[in-house]
Amino acid sequence: MTPSATTAGKTATNEDSEELARFRQEWLDELKHRREAASAITAGGDSQSRDVGASQTSAGEIPKGPLTSPTRSTFGKRAATDAYKRHEAANLPDDALPASHPALTNAGIQVVTANLPPSLQNALKIYKDAVEHEQNGDLDEALLLYRRAFRIDDQVDRAFRREEKLKAILQSQTAVASSKGRTTGVDELAGRFEKVVSVKETGLPTTVAVATGSLAQLIKEFPAEVQFEPLVENEPIHLKVLPDELLVSVLKRLDPTSIERFGSVSRKARLLTLDSGVWRPLVKLIYRPPQIPDDEDLIEIMERCLYDYRRVFIEQPRIRMDGVYIAICHYIRPGLSENRWVNISHLITYHRYLRFYPNGQVLSLLVNEEHGPQQVIPMLKPTLRMKGFYIGTWKLEGTTVHLTDLIDASGRYFIPHATDTGPKAASIGTSVNTHANNMPAPEYAKYAFGMMLTLKSRPLGRWNKMEILGYESVKMDTGDSHPISLKHERPFWFSKVKSYGI
Repeated sequence: MTPSATTAGKTATNEDSEELARFRQEWLDELKHRREAASAITAGGDSQSRDVGASQTSAGEIPKGPLTSPTRSTFGKRAATDAYKRHEAANLPDDALPASHPALTNAGIQVVTANLPPSLQNALKIYKDAVEHEQNGDLDEALLLYRRAFRIDDQVDRAFRREEKLKAILQSQTAVASSKGRTTGVDELAGRFEKVVSVKETGLPTTVAVATGSLAQLIKEFPAEVQFEPLVENEPIHLKVLPDELLVSVLKRLDPTSIERFGSVSRKARLLTLDSGVWRPLVKLIYRPPQIPDDEDLIEIMERCLYDYRRVFIEQPRIRMDGVYIAICHYIRPGLSENRWVNISHLITYHRYLRFYPNGQVLSLLVNEEHGPQQVIPMLKPTLRMKGFYIGTWKLEGTTVHLTDLIDASGRYFIPHATDTGPKAASIGTSVNTHANNMPAPEYAKYAFGMMLTLKSRPLGRWNKMEILGYESVKMDTGDSHPISLKHERPFWFSKVKSYGI
């Protein structure tokens, strides 16, 4: 061999050694960088995490396992990546995760995922798609994706579990932080309220609970001092800050249903709802003529109920004006058929409505199924003009409701006791005949109608049911009355309407 050939061979060998050393150094630098990223995640964890971090090799050491000397750049990088994965799988178990770390954020998780080898990132993406298909029930597609992911990298399942654990820890930390923030805000608000409102202990009872009957026997078993108790121990109760007078003042502004719901919360709440100041305004507002024959009768009612206003409100019959009474009636009418072997029957449905006013006025409406309750109830006012609409007066005697002077208010006749008629009347039937429209004045009705009903309560205190006892027509000229037999009638049931008020 000539000297020139020998020199050329040595030069090629030196170049290969330099390239191998460069690849080796690049691999060690990359391994050091990834080990530092893993150490940043496990920092601040439990003792197991610290032991794992201590057992990891230093940046200058070569991981265990056989390495093949690369001869090309791409092969050297792939060998370094495989060696890193084997080293990480051997020294960083799945459970070596911190329970809490300040740097554990969504951005931190994304950085850790981005530092994975490209092949592992690609396999992890395919693995996530496989999990999604499996959750959606597409098992065949999920199996194909799982196989594809494991062919790319056999450690993809470990990387997926590690990422899910990090996300779970992050979610738990976020939930704890948000709950602490809410509790702190409520406590701060309660503290401010205590500084603004000064509660003085007078030593006198702040509320006067009046109860009779079985409820009185139950209250006797209450302790001498009752307070609002927390649902969970050691939790603050901000209602304790409010004086009883303020709570009673709030209860006065609620409807009876809300008051009773509050009273079912605890013993303290029940005693507050029994205060006479809560029910007295309701009783005085409701029980006046025509609810009772005369104002003086209220005294007799109070004496009978031992001056328990809540008991009066529950036991004394009353017409409810915060809604409408509706009766849904059905009957079957035979139809005509061209085929004598076929019998046709029609199910006919119609509704009766009754709305009462405090001034003694009552509205009665009879409509078929073409006009449903959702359409009729908003327009059920004295200004309504349509066929089947009547306006009259009412009064209550015991549990008997008397409806008198029910006059046709469809617009054909003059209504002497109507309080609101005119061109502004709402109409889904015929219009109002007035002089303003240059129309002849409507004539007086020849007949009026009367109805007698019985008022019932299902359950106690609701007074939500009416049954028809009789129906009659009265001739206006002579005053003669004739009973009318009603068929297919059903009882009226009360339906609350928010826009009507109490």
